[in-house]
Amino acid sequence: MNDGACRPGATVLLTGLPSSGKSTIAAATRHRLAAAGYPVEVLDGDEVRGRLWPELGLAPDDRKQNLARITTLALMLAGHGVLVLVAAIAPYAADRALMRDRHEDAELEFAEVHVATALSTCAQRDVKGLYGRRSRGELTQLTGVDAAYEQPLLPHLRIDTEAESVAESTDHVLELLNRRSLIATPSSRP
Repeated sequence: MNDGACRPGATVLLTGLPSSGKSTIAAATRHRLAAAGYPVEVLDGDEVRGRLWPELGLAPDDRKQNLARITTLALMLAGHGVLVLVAAIAPYAADRALMRDRHEDAELEFAEVHVATALSTCAQRDVKGLYGRRSRGELTQLTGVDAAYEQPLLPHLRIDTEAESVAESTDHVLELLNRRSLIATPSSRP
């Protein structure tokens, strides 16, 4: 449970291929943090793009702009003490580094979590039907297939969703937040 002390906000970027489990882990982590009394928000890359700036497509410059705008929102929320979980593909290392640098400039904590799931597993899950659309020729520029994804070389945490459950992955994110003194103790599973 939250000890009532005013804690600083922070941003955790969960990056990985489409259908890797980013949004699922972010939602489960949000649920556990909120249940423990922490101010927390999820910024899902696809959701934010669709609701706030639908003019952005999937071209490299659009992807860069999407993450830059999400970064601005995350900074605003984290600056008010919110733990922000960003679930976004964020395919380019330079854009993720800029996100980190902007948090450092604002003296706010930032952590990068690589949701490392094999492309074959992501294609089997195909949560949004993207891989199916790609195989039928209805979609191009699918990250990891015909658009680049630069894997993080030194993330703060790497999660293998093929080897562990959502609850275990959530435990790892909470442990990371605890190690960085952003939460008092990892919230136990309900």
